[in-house]
Amino acid sequence: MTIGWRGRCVVFSALIVAAAGSGCATERPPGPAPGHGGPLPAGPPRPAPGQPQAVGPAGALSAYVERTKRARAARDATARRWGLKKTPLPAPPPPEEKPRITTRKGFEITGGHGGLPPVFTTVPTKEKIVFLTIDDGVEKDPEFVKMMRQLKIPYSAFLSDYVVRDDYEYFEKMQDRGVALHNHTLNHRYLRGLSYEEQKEEICGQQDRIEKRFGERPSLFRPPYGAYDKDTLKAAQSCGVKAVPLWAAEAFPDRMEWREVDKDLHPGDIILTHFRGKKEWKGSMEDMIRNVMKVVTDKGYAVARLEDYVP
Repeated sequence: MTIGWRGRCVVFSALIVAAAGSGCATERPPGPAPGHGGPLPAGPPRPAPGQPQAVGPAGALSAYVERTKRARAARDATARRWGLKKTPLPAPPPPEEKPRITTRKGFEITGGHGGLPPVFTTVPTKEKIVFLTIDDGVEKDPEFVKMMRQLKIPYSAFLSDYVVRDDYEYFEKMQDRGVALHNHTLNHRYLRGLSYEEQKEEICGQQDRIEKRFGERPSLFRPPYGAYDKDTLKAAQSCGVKAVPLWAAEAFPDRMEWREVDKDLHPGDIILTHFRGKKEWKGSMEDMIRNVMKVVTDKGYAVARLEDYVP
């Protein structure tokens, strides 16, 4: 079967659209179509000596493949430089529509949920992805920020003002690199022991503080210790919180702790860890990332950006 002028454009353009223009005309040249007795259409004029050479479809495809190989080699080298034995897997593109988030069975509050922000530990998806979330803000390790930027691992920060106020700039640098900053209360108090007004002060006060300091009002809130009641959710809703993500697993430098009885990852699981260092852990934040990424990658999962999947 003979592929006509337009057919060849379609085939080659689909292969190299990301790398270069196809060089094919949008209309067939005048005269008989190729394969029907007429002469083959003339190619573009040759550039004068010393002028840049036009890149044909095969050359553009070859260049695209070469760039892809070099990018992969660079990612592998970066992973090795940070002590990862395997390169983190890339996350798939986010969905065009975010999935509907509902409160996890068994996490409902007494008297029904009543349209309050959903509480969940896993995002509904069939993709082999998980989400990394980091709480409070005690440790401010510049090497951690550098590591995550170079490895291109997405994560979300849930901040408590009493431990971040001494260095807001550290978290501004994260935000500048695309990290979303969310609410973990002003003072990290156990909310279920507080009145509605006290809970509202803790939650809405932090909403206001983050908006004033970082320019964006959080849509997500995580209660300290994962403890909440109806007043917690009502207070959170009153000041703009859309959802309350908890966690399915927790990461440390030397281990993982699991909520589920099978002690395994599942599509859409939320992983919790903390801004901590050697003073409180058996290792640094970089050690924690090496550990959690080994588990995630060995199990064939990628880390995705939570905000692409939840309100």
